[in-house]
Amino acid sequence: MKSLDMVREFIMDSDDPLDTRVTAREFLDGVLGDRDACDGLLSRHAKHWSLSRLALVDRNILRLAVHELRQGQSPKKVVINEALVLAQEFSTTESPRFINGVLDAVSREVAPTRGDEPPPNPQPPQA
Repeated sequence: MKSLDMVREFIMDSDDPLDTRVTAREFLDGVLGDRDACDGLLSRHAKHWSLSRLALVDRNILRLAVHELRQGQSPKKVVINEALVLAQEFSTTESPRFINGVLDAVSREVAPTRGDEPPPNPQPPQA
């Protein structure tokens, strides 16, 4: 059995509620389908690091967050915070700082303003 099949089976065999398992599966499939675009963004913004040199956990946290940023359904601050929580829980002590820097740069390219921030130069209402 391939590792991807094992991950899918793990998700579906979980004791979590069905909607949680379905969401996890959608995230997994979404990231896999968006991987090349995510990796392109990460390669541009992970200065002095090739993706192959990143720890597997960090690389996949970044991919998940970049995919979510590209989808534009969650505020970018929330996406970045979730990635930092994952890095604090599952990676090294240096990882959150690195991940924060990369995702901040990616988020500025992907969604400079998306409703979770004020527009750069708000115009007064016209009379």
